[in-house]
Amino acid sequence: MTTKLASPGAPVTFNQETTHDLELTVRDLKLWYGENQALKGIDLDIYENNITALIGPSGCGKSTFLRCLNRMNDLIPTVRTEGEIMMEGRNVLSKEVDEVALRKKVGMVFQKPNPFPKSIYENVAYAPRMHDIVPAGKEQDELVETSLRAAGLWEEVKDQLGSPGTSLSGGQQQRLCIARAIAVQPSVILMDEPTSALDPISTATIEDLMYELKKEYTIVVVTHNMQQAARIADYTAFFHLGEVIEYNDTATMFSTPSEKRTEDYITGRYG
Repeated sequence: MTTKLASPGAPVTFNQETTHDLELTVRDLKLWYGENQALKGIDLDIYENNITALIGPSGCGKSTFLRCLNRMNDLIPTVRTEGEIMMEGRNVLSKEVDEVALRKKVGMVFQKPNPFPKSIYENVAYAPRMHDIVPAGKEQDELVETSLRAAGLWEEVKDQLGSPGTSLSGGQQQRLCIARAIAVQPSVILMDEPTSALDPISTATIEDLMYELKKEYTIVVVTHNMQQAARIADYTAFFHLGEVIEYNDTATMFSTPSEKRTEDYITGRYG
């Protein structure tokens, strides 16, 4: 069953089986790379404990939008951003918000696995120790195990925690990066095409893991894989030329999209 919502950033329809407590509220988000405007007034409501997929052709702004959510774009000198991204009652784009603290709450998993040049154990333990989440010792050991279990990796690596993270397979490295992200106890996990460099079996493992992780975390994922979005996402936003053309619950978007441009894209007519 679906019902219309009135908020400017709400999906066209939503399914009452999912939760609708707001995690992030994005309003009139605009971003420029120098003189080039990449985002043109984005409104989007992102709900807790849901997977929200961002789809669209290359260069449409979806990864730029994703990086706005934890201010990774701030690392680019020519970037200018306007608008609001509200989380816990604060605009995360405000200069008063500490970027390091924000990135602890809003973690990131990148397209290509990027484990630290450290042991498997230290890949997970390093950030929590630096953020004073746990002291070294038993509590740290427990956090490492809990994080690796949550990432579905513990049984595979528990006897080689001292081995380099880079010694793992690609799929294992990506799960290690997920364990590293959740070890600092975020509220939101951002994933930028997390399976594009993986084989089908590793991709299925990551997708199953995402479905489990949404019970504890809010996940926003960029994907070029339409089938993946249809399989895993509760909501899907279709980006094109820096705008959100349609934001809808995923089942509705892939069966009866409300915009002709959405239908053309998901059926392969362009993009």
